[in-house]
Amino acid sequence: MTSGDPGPLAADLSHLGVPVGPMVRVHGGFANRLYRLDTDRGSFAVKELNVLDRRWSYRVEDVFGLERAAFAAGIAMPEPVSASDRLLVHRWVEGETVPEEPVPAAYAFELGEILARVHALDVAWTGGTVGEPVSRDWPELAERATATGQPWAGELASRVGTFLEIARFVGTCERPGPVVLTHRDIQPWNLLSREGRPVVLDWELSGMLDLSGELGSTALSVAKGPGFDDVRPDIFHAVLDGYVAGGGVLPPWGPSWFVYMVEGWLGHTRWNILRCLAGVEATSGPELALSHESVRNGVRGLPDLFERIAHLVELLG
Repeated sequence: MTSGDPGPLAADLSHLGVPVGPMVRVHGGFANRLYRLDTDRGSFAVKELNVLDRRWSYRVEDVFGLERAAFAAGIAMPEPVSASDRLLVHRWVEGETVPEEPVPAAYAFELGEILARVHALDVAWTGGTVGEPVSRDWPELAERATATGQPWAGELASRVGTFLEIARFVGTCERPGPVVLTHRDIQPWNLLSREGRPVVLDWELSGMLDLSGELGSTALSVAKGPGFDDVRPDIFHAVLDGYVAGGGVLPPWGPSWFVYMVEGWLGHTRWNILRCLAGVEATSGPELALSHESVRNGVRGLPDLFERIAHLVELLG
């Protein structure tokens, strides 16, 4: 644990056993804070949820129910232990991190199979659709960024028109369905590789989502590097082949396959802009420096992705 960082309250963790060492902060989370706790009952991943400025309500019972059903079905993931409005606890899983680069074809194929199995689970979901309204306040955000001297203010101001176009795309793109209950955030940073096979982490964003958006976001994220210059169509289609092999049916092809990735990145960028504009180190969620990094990545990367959508539809169709 870092100095001055108290971590989750010990009283919340008594059901995990007697600690055999101090709880250790694991850095790098884009939305919450993660710790490892070793006790006489094993090792646990303890995630302290951001309770200050969450983008939408966390549906504890629904998400935990989906996780338990997925784990019981044999899907490779950390065992869910307990959940509350503040803390998520899973068994610690060892594995190799997945770099942001095209994954092996067999790994991509198995990810598709995993998605098909998740979508086939018979799990009740009472929370409705997870999401947030499309914001169009980019001119005002750019003005505030300039007035407060944010290091990325000039780049944002020069791209305000593009961000308004992106918001219009998100708000008007037709999404053909069906809507499925799914993970919603399978990206390299939410995956491990264990003996060359995928382990799916971080289920807290789970909810209902248009199938094309889930498949497109997942397949594209594991078929490319940090940018969009090295997209591998064969890896993209390996995910889809695995999905079909797992019993899934592909939805109609088109821009809707990429709108969810755009929408999620847009909302994440705006959320981090607001954290940066506040100018204080919050006690939960990402550190201020990580929020600045996320803003810079979004201001530079989102317009690039948006401008390539037509090309991606042609390249990957």
